[in-house]
Amino acid sequence: MPGRPGHPALRRTTAIAGISAALISLGACGGGHTLDELLPPFRAELARLAEGSAQQPGASIEGVDGWRFHGEELAAASAPLDAPETATRTILDVKRQLDAVGVELLLVPIPSKPIVFPEKISAELEVPIPVPRFDPELQALYETLRQAGVDVLDLTEEFIRERFHPEGPLFCRTDRQWSGTGCTVAAAEIGAWVREREWFDELSTEAFGAAWYSTAFNGNLADPAGTEREELRLRGIVRDTAEGRVAPEPDLASPIVLLGDERSLVFHTDTGIDIRGAGLPEQLAFELGTPVDLVAEPGDTGSSRGRERLARRARTEGGFWAAKRLVIWCFASAALADDQGWVPTRLVPEG
Repeated sequence: MPGRPGHPALRRTTAIAGISAALISLGACGGGHTLDELLPPFRAELARLAEGSAQQPGASIEGVDGWRFHGEELAAASAPLDAPETATRTILDVKRQLDAVGVELLLVPIPSKPIVFPEKISAELEVPIPVPRFDPELQALYETLRQAGVDVLDLTEEFIRERFHPEGPLFCRTDRQWSGTGCTVAAAEIGAWVREREWFDELSTEAFGAAWYSTAFNGNLADPAGTEREELRLRGIVRDTAEGRVAPEPDLASPIVLLGDERSLVFHTDTGIDIRGAGLPEQLAFELGTPVDLVAEPGDTGSSRGRERLARRARTEGGFWAAKRLVIWCFASAALADDQGWVPTRLVPEG
């Protein structure tokens, strides 16, 4: 089903796409600089840092103000994204298969930490305020996919604007993962899009409880010799049951499928950080008033293993696709540059 013209998030996405295209073509950025001036030294510095970290496998890169980055994510952000033909073909194939059974697709690439916090990478970098986008090739790819009929919710502009949210930054300072606040901002944007679907009012919804809380943890990029633990803010989501207040569990019968990678599992299971009840599935349940069906695998690239699991369920669960309305495909945007994770998958059984 095509997006409804009156949808506020869709209008904002369309407007952002137009503005981004203008910025790419004109090279306009904040602080009187142009993207053509800023991008080469930005990428050169990231490549230098990434090359240095490659000599010490497992070592993190210390940035500014206690922020730490992983060499692989800096390397990915330092290189121009070549046309990812395999990823594009796979995405269009998923769109075609879901169209055939009347199920919508919303593509939600999660922006990378270096793109959202470029000023925290190195004191050698000149990053003007407002912070510009250093991912012109990704912007162009998203527009190409939109032109092919794929609904793409590009969170990058919103993440850059909200990166220092009142409840905390959208990424962990000492970990590769997005933060609990990042989950909530993403869920709010996704929820606004989903609530505008024509079929959404047909769903049975309920009110969930939500409360912010703080915890401390050791990020996977933290200095092993250090003693400082990072404080993390999370929004816990609960529902009232006969057994008391519990976090909402994913619902296999939900018409909404969240197809994801480890970003859909962090703060939901013990993937990466041993915290539960505050991840993307819970935040979407809160925003939508109904739990979603979760299909995600840790360490997945391009959600390839998740797609395989979704395909198995479609083969073995009778009437699977007839009961679904939407697939929210959420994955790290850096995966678009990795051809290994984009093996085509038969999601809709033939015949």
